[in-house]
Amino acid sequence: MKGFMIAAIMLAAAATTMAAGLFQIGSPAFNAGGAIPARYTCDGQGISPPLRWGGVPAGTRSLALIVDDPDAPSGTFVHWVLYNLPASVTHLEAGVTLDQGAYGASFGVNSRGDAAYTGMCPPSGVHHYHFKLYALDTSLPDQGHMTKAELLDAVRGHQVGMTELVGVYRRD
Repeated sequence: MKGFMIAAIMLAAAATTMAAGLFQIGSPAFNAGGAIPARYTCDGQGISPPLRWGGVPAGTRSLALIVDDPDAPSGTFVHWVLYNLPASVTHLEAGVTLDQGAYGASFGVNSRGDAAYTGMCPPSGVHHYHFKLYALDTSLPDQGHMTKAELLDAVRGHQVGMTELVGVYRRD
């Protein structure tokens, strides 16, 4: 029994070490699957939430971020597109704007046609917001303010990892 307990503890320690090396994204503002605070929506300040990530895959040269809402009534609504974020960057603070240089990243355009973050603003009900972070083996050519579709086309063949955080926001 004692040998079984030691083996179980060693297995748990190995699993924890492996999990620490996984490419992961999270936010200090909300838990995965949890409610996004109103501050980051049209009911608050409408600023981008803080994000943190780790375990960036070896060979990553840049990162790209897409935030969208597939529950939007007229089809997926894109809230934010960032690309050419240096691989050395491990977080984004709340309220990132284009004039701040966004940690060296380039802004793409959201569904409103703005090169900015657009706060969540569902017409009603619960919507799921997907924060998708892509690890790329290259820096992308500066193509101006790319759309989500243009960015996804540009990352094809260069993706070395992807992680996703989903949060929810409800309006009645």
